[in-house]
Amino acid sequence: MKSLEGYLHDAGQAHGHICAGQVLGVRLAMLGLRKLEIDDPQGKDRKRLVTFVEIDRCATDAVAVVTGCRLGKRALKFRDWGKVAATFLDVSSGKAIRIAAKESSKALARQLHPEVEDKNQQQMLAYREISDDDLFTTQWVRVELPPEEFPGYKGERVVCEQCGEGINFRREVRREGKVLCRGCAGESYYEPL
Repeated sequence: MKSLEGYLHDAGQAHGHICAGQVLGVRLAMLGLRKLEIDDPQGKDRKRLVTFVEIDRCATDAVAVVTGCRLGKRALKFRDWGKVAATFLDVSSGKAIRIAAKESSKALARQLHPEVEDKNQQQMLAYREISDDDLFTTQWVRVELPPEEFPGYKGERVVCEQCGEGINFRREVRREGKVLCRGCAGESYYEPL
């Protein structure tokens, strides 16, 4: 693994800037990899890891940079829970650990650096210094990953009987004997004009 500063450099380039969320995300991912004993997530260990992130904010970009997990490679999974947390699954051993940022870390940052007025700057500085135990909660967990969720899975493709679009990875809805995509089944996030 790289150093904290090395990953922060890479995260800043990928995200466009360094912020407190980037520092948290880098630290969170580094801790997850250490706990799972994954030393080379973008090299020899790259097929061992699937990561679930729980927020669509800055920390997620940093987690992706450190782990090498990407949505397009099916190794990064997004669960919209609104939490600065991630679960790291070693698919070769089945071991998984969930790590979440402690809410108390913000107050701790204020205590450590009251001389820094800008909250983001204060947190960026403190999050580099605070111990893992004071910054995060960790919990060993079990994650059931069905075959269609694994990176590299080649599954059947079906066609929605209403709109004609293809659907991958068993994401179709079967209703009243018809195969439908989620949009046509009423789960759409968009509305046709």
